[in-house]
Amino acid sequence: MDLYVPILVLAIVAGGFALFSVAIAPFTGPKRWNRAKLDAYECGIEPTPQPAGGGRFPLKYMITAMLFIVFDIEIIFLYPWAVSFDMLGVFGLVEMVLFIVTVLVAYAYVWRRKGLDWD
Repeated sequence: MDLYVPILVLAIVAGGFALFSVAIAPFTGPKRWNRAKLDAYECGIEPTPQPAGGGRFPLKYMITAMLFIVFDIEIIFLYPWAVSFDMLGVFGLVEMVLFIVTVLVAYAYVWRRKGLDWD
């Protein structure tokens, strides 16, 4: 049970910080509201008007998000492999080469289909 005490303390500190941040925000936040502060922020560019029904959302955003997730998961799998590389031996090396080749084939497919072009 002693091993779980630091985790419990960290959870209590994190929860306390979250509650403190939410409770103190109304007192420390801005008090003067104006049109500029209430407008949507789009990187300094004037917001574009949206149709009443919401309009269509470009598919490129979702494809980019999925590509990010694929390569992010690849990195997550590379860390444990790197840590236990000595214990895995040749088997671990062959499996990781197959994994990276599979991801590179997917990357080449997306590149060829111009999924990385933002135009």
